[in-house]
Amino acid sequence: MTPIEELLERDAIKNVRIMYSHYFDMGDLDNLASLFSEDAICEFGPEYGGDWVGREAIKEGYSAFVGEPFTGAMHANTNPWIELTGEDTAKGRWYLLDLSLSDANQTAMTGLLGIYDDVYRKINGKWLIERTRIDFVWPRREYYGPR
Repeated sequence: MTPIEELLERDAIKNVRIMYSHYFDMGDLDNLASLFSEDAICEFGPEYGGDWVGREAIKEGYSAFVGEPFTGAMHANTNPWIELTGEDTAKGRWYLLDLSLSDANQTAMTGLLGIYDDVYRKINGKWLIERTRIDFVWPRREYYGPR
């Protein structure tokens, strides 16, 4: 793979995680679920319902956490670290800044800091999330490190 081809693949992977935040924050569960492979796994721990296995289970799992568009939370993903591990496979880590309005008047803000740890697979020319986990770093700490 040429350096230009590698940059294009990394950019396509970046777009998956960026669209993840947009769809999540807009409450668009259909498009959010479409970013995952059919057999994807979300590893979010017992506090979030354990592992969600398969696209439909992932859609159901997220339904408990999304609301009206941009009324409660915004997710910002920064510092992408993407490694192509094969022609159709990659892994990546992203800082997560999750900002949430914490009161009925929407005047106070809380949040969490974490790191998404992802595995990607390219299927029919499209990069999808095959596996994702969040390492929480604040306010509670549950850190596993890179895969």
